[in-house]
Amino acid sequence: MFKKIDFLFFGWIINWLYPKYYRPKYSYQRYYILFFHYLIPQKLFRLNPKVKWPVHFTSKVLAPENIQKGILCDPGDNYNNYIQANNGIIFGSNIELGPGVSIISSNHKSDNLREHTKGKPITIGNNVWIGANSTVLPEVSIGDNVIIGANSLVNKDIPSNSIAVGNPCKVIKQKESYTEDLSAIIFNKKLPKKFDEFLNSKASTTL
Repeated sequence: MFKKIDFLFFGWIINWLYPKYYRPKYSYQRYYILFFHYLIPQKLFRLNPKVKWPVHFTSKVLAPENIQKGILCDPGDNYNNYIQANNGIIFGSNIELGPGVSIISSNHKSDNLREHTKGKPITIGNNVWIGANSTVLPEVSIGDNVIIGANSLVNKDIPSNSIAVGNPCKVIKQKESYTEDLSAIIFNKKLPKKFDEFLNSKASTTL
């Protein structure tokens, strides 16, 4: 009952002001927490005001207009995340970032610290977990069904179906299939058609 009341009072506000927020309707974050810990700092105190999904007030998302993302993915919604998308970041679906994760798409130029280098965007596939205090560096590609261990420095591409850890980050073993049935989730609002293939394909749950 409380979950339904929470959605009735706060859920519609969250869905209205966060057009790119797609999560389970009742079993993810409480809507009143999203309202007071995310929406108020973003919209009232202008912390990450241009981001169209919830960002925690301790986190920073730069150049959100250069971010593409799927569902079940809200970069910056954990504590102390730093997301810098000057050169672009492409997130898949079903991605979780641990606290303290940094994703940095461009470096400062060595001969002019007021300018950033140009390069290709970072890409992160579907069903990816990046552990606490890890850093992903520019132009890196992380495949589908990957776990990055805590405190890792990802400076090279990581293939799909891998568990990788360390500084520098290296693959230590193959990862088993992702088995959660994402098509069974009741979402907080109607999903765009473009996500149907991800939810209903075997690729979202198996190797």
